[in-house]
Amino acid sequence: MESAEMEEFINAVRERSDIYDVVSRYVTLTLKNGRFWACCPFHEEKTPSFTVSPDKGIFYCFGCHEGGNVFKFISKMEHITYFEAVKLQAERLGIEIPSRKKTSAEIQIEQEKDSLLKITSMARNFYHNCLTKTKEGEHCRKYLAARGITEKIIEDFQLGFAPDSWDSLTKRITARGYSKKQLISAGLAVEKKNGDGVYDRLRGRLIIPISDISGKPVAFGGRILVADENQPKYLNTPETEIFSKGKLLFALNKSSRAIISANAAIVVEGYMDAISLIGAGIENVVASLGTAFTEEQAKLLSRYARKIIFCYDSDEAGQRATIRALPIMKNTGAEVFVLIIPDGKDPDEFIRNHGKAAFLELLKNVMPVIDYQFQYKLRHINYSTFEGKMQVLNEMFPLCREINNPVTQEDYLKKFSSVLVLDEILIFKEWNKFLSRSENKNKSAPQKKFPIQKSSLILQSGRSIIQKLWYEPEFIDYVSALAPKENFTKIHREIINYIEKCYAAGQMPDDLTAAKELSAEANLELVRIAGMIEPQDSQIQAFQDSVKIMQRVNLEKLYRKIYQEAKDFFKSGDLKNYAEKMQAAMILQKEIDKL
Repeated sequence: MESAEMEEFINAVRERSDIYDVVSRYVTLTLKNGRFWACCPFHEEKTPSFTVSPDKGIFYCFGCHEGGNVFKFISKMEHITYFEAVKLQAERLGIEIPSRKKTSAEIQIEQEKDSLLKITSMARNFYHNCLTKTKEGEHCRKYLAARGITEKIIEDFQLGFAPDSWDSLTKRITARGYSKKQLISAGLAVEKKNGDGVYDRLRGRLIIPISDISGKPVAFGGRILVADENQPKYLNTPETEIFSKGKLLFALNKSSRAIISANAAIVVEGYMDAISLIGAGIENVVASLGTAFTEEQAKLLSRYARKIIFCYDSDEAGQRATIRALPIMKNTGAEVFVLIIPDGKDPDEFIRNHGKAAFLELLKNVMPVIDYQFQYKLRHINYSTFEGKMQVLNEMFPLCREINNPVTQEDYLKKFSSVLVLDEILIFKEWNKFLSRSENKNKSAPQKKFPIQKSSLILQSGRSIIQKLWYEPEFIDYVSALAPKENFTKIHREIINYIEKCYAAGQMPDDLTAAKELSAEANLELVRIAGMIEPQDSQIQAFQDSVKIMQRVNLEKLYRKIYQEAKDFFKSGDLKNYAEKMQAAMILQKEIDKL
């Protein structure tokens, strides 16, 4: 393309581009004092400082000072080059992109692709007619009806049926003048092992056409109708010159408008999940073609929405697939969430059993990425040991670092402390160490390091111990033997004394009696402790860890006392008593190290 032609093309796209329409795809704009305002999509803020001036065709942020024309905005939002932004906007406006004169080889490749698209279009029509118009497709129609797939959905998705015949499709396509070799190239036929002819790849299956963004069929998925352990549940046509499964998203050609309108996309695993949700009226849905989510799919999806919600199957395989997909999608700058289907169901099964309204209720409680990842790690790492707790922390810190808001970061660090039963001071120390290591390694801009304040170790451990004693006061003797009461806070000592009194009288502690005997401060603390919820399998371990912590606090206090006495003896020249005290201090230090 000549430079003059290029300049003319860019000007044509710019003239037809309304920056208000483009920006409002991504953010909500509000008119004020002749300008449109919004919270900036390029940095985090609560008060809008991002402006759009349609008459001038520009945007500008008074906070981060980003600004420019419509192409600059698109390039930043889509994470693409300036010229890629021009081409993307041209495609959206339906403006043909001029190109240089093609070589004969390029023309031949285009012709071959065109032939493959004609073959796949004929195949889609053939399969669809077999489903809707033949007696042979009747049992497939009954199968779909049993799954709640209506005639409208069948038409919308052009669902089909492949006859249980070796060559019914091959005969139909070759009768139109196409070769068996072209059928193989389209992924619809397979060459026989002896080289004597071909046979249909898909037979006796429900057929789900896979289309590109323009709606042209490029591949097919075939689902078995009757469970057969000798056959895969799904059989898909392979990658071809017109189909790369890592670059397409199933149903995007149908859901793109709904995704743009909602500025949110729901990503599911399978074809039937997407078909069932869209059929039920949840239209902003795509499926990742049953394969690992790819960077290309992430970039493609981020062009249509800022908010991406993964709703994969709730089984172990679905959880692993979700964990792999989340960082890929987040790298595009999108806001990523996870929707968990209850009771281990998949989206298709849930929507069929409970309907659209119930699914919309689930959407109100989507989970932030970091919460989902934290829960996943708690399920897959044995955090009953100190080593396990540290492993969880080391795997969560990089994820926490991606959070831009320091207040939110601190909230998560405190959550890690609470769930893992680790002192906040330890969490913050490890966090600061992690930041220092990552800054040195990556030479990145420093993040906020949290000042280490007075340890809440005693407070947290005391709460965990009291929670156990409240329901099982018989542990009071065990606690007293290892963790003297004087090491607890004043309020916790008051509560423990009350529980000890109840136990000695052969009574269970209860809210009513506690309210009468405890101070207002102790009662408030007891209510807070009673409301603490620990994972069932970690309650005992949390209690034991807390007793050890309080035991260590006691030993450290004793160690400091003996060590100070040793220093005093040394200053006075009494080396004999100094040696004895140092020996006792060393023995205490070994006990402390064991804890």
